[in-house]
Amino acid sequence: MTEKNFSEIMQEVRQCTLCKEHLPHSPNPVLAASESSPLVIIGQAPGIVAHDSSTPWNDRSGDRLRDWLGMSRDTFYDTQCVSLVPMGFCFPGYLKGADAPPRKECAPAWHDLLFSRIKPEMTLLVGRYAQKYYLPQYKTLTEAVAQQAQTHSGMLVLPHPSGRNNRWLTRHPWFEDQVVPLLKKRVRTLITDRIA
Repeated sequence: MTEKNFSEIMQEVRQCTLCKEHLPHSPNPVLAASESSPLVIIGQAPGIVAHDSSTPWNDRSGDRLRDWLGMSRDTFYDTQCVSLVPMGFCFPGYLKGADAPPRKECAPAWHDLLFSRIKPEMTLLVGRYAQKYYLPQYKTLTEAVAQQAQTHSGMLVLPHPSGRNNRWLTRHPWFEDQVVPLLKKRVRTLITDRIA
């Protein structure tokens, strides 16, 4: 049997209907990836704007994330630089006035297959859902962000850039004072040769 190429895998992911009966809209997996991306960003799940535009991080959270990365919109959406793979691929709807948690079917079904082909030099885990899945040893997101910022591993944990986290950012000024400059430096080093 011939091994599938990456575009065939991506086509399968985009046609996924695993959790169709649990979604408020027709399935629309929203991600952007290539095998050659040196940076992978694993977020939560697309919001309604991302769902409607089929573009990940296409909202104010994405603007703040790109600011943290020191990255232009063009570079952010260049899959030769960045792969954007959420924990849940489709908009999960709302729960108690906020976006519902990402569906639990996506990551176990697709992440291993995708990351067997994408071999990033750095992975950003954005938000508690990605952190709990990939680095469950940390009791809180705050602990994970602080600890991972001190290591030189290939993973870095970030709070979700949603406006709902403004209180967290205010209570933890060290994140924007210390972690964000480190993040910008590491990302710049990683992708400079890709955009030169």
